[in-house]
Amino acid sequence: MKIACAGSVGRDHLMTFPGRFTDSLVAGSLDKVSLSFLVDGLDVRRGGTAANIAFGIGALGLNPFLIAAVGTDWADYDSWLTRHGVDTTHVKISKELLTASFMVTTDQELNQIASFFPGAMSEAREIELAPIIEKTGKFDLLIISPDDPDAMLSHSQSAREMGISFAADPSQQLARMDGEAIKSLIEGAKYLFLNEYELALTIQKTGWSDAEIFSKVAVRVITLGSKGARVEEHGKEPITVGVPKEKFKIDPTGVGDCFRSGFVAGLAWGFNHERCAQIGSMLATFCIEIKGTQEYRFTKAEFIERFAEAYGTAAAEEVSGKLEPRLVG
Repeated sequence: MKIACAGSVGRDHLMTFPGRFTDSLVAGSLDKVSLSFLVDGLDVRRGGTAANIAFGIGALGLNPFLIAAVGTDWADYDSWLTRHGVDTTHVKISKELLTASFMVTTDQELNQIASFFPGAMSEAREIELAPIIEKTGKFDLLIISPDDPDAMLSHSQSAREMGISFAADPSQQLARMDGEAIKSLIEGAKYLFLNEYELALTIQKTGWSDAEIFSKVAVRVITLGSKGARVEEHGKEPITVGVPKEKFKIDPTGVGDCFRSGFVAGLAWGFNHERCAQIGSMLATFCIEIKGTQEYRFTKAEFIERFAEAYGTAAAEEVSGKLEPRLVG
């Protein structure tokens, strides 16, 4: 299965606040918020939604293509992704701008406040899919994750015109995009990935009902945080998959991206949606146990052992026949 991940590549600046954000919010004064949080730690790590998803797919043993715009500081990141099986041949490198930056502060309850500076990502709108596909051949699935909004819309339109199945993953860009843009992005998607809040925001911004949104796509995947994920497919009963027990809860940054990586890897391996969601949930659990979106490590034995504990021996045996982790350095 030929998979392409379109979206952002960034540098994550991860900060930790030892208290609770909610303790500093004053009821009745939320229309004039002015706050500063003194943080305890700062870690700078590799990130960006498309890079995170592609890394996860590569870490599971597959070879996805990355479609993104990056900065002049790309060389070391390029080497890292390539070592983990990601094809970066078609990445657009800016001649002037630095790679995008994501700045997020996490409190002790794992609530987050974040900002994103696009940098070179603003040039993603210049990327055209047709020339890439002429060289690579047609993709079996194109994941359209948060990116320059014009690039996201262009990719979804191109996918429809070329008959390429695509997964719409608007995520953080829902706050930036208006209702009409969101409609254009998700119309005709094979898969739509949202969390519960993002679904509510999509309903609010598009004016579509929950049922109308579902009618525009083939399969809808709603992540439910600590409650797992729900997969909805027309003509079938919804499937809800729980999450494996985590050893620690260190940092939620990138957990959703890892879920998507595992889910798509499951599709590439030919599994049903329940198994795909289980693989995604397992990979997401490894991610939450460590700081950084691409820092998790596991052997095949570790993955399968924990997978069996969560979902049973039979499920683990199925996955074991496909999983070939590629995690280095």
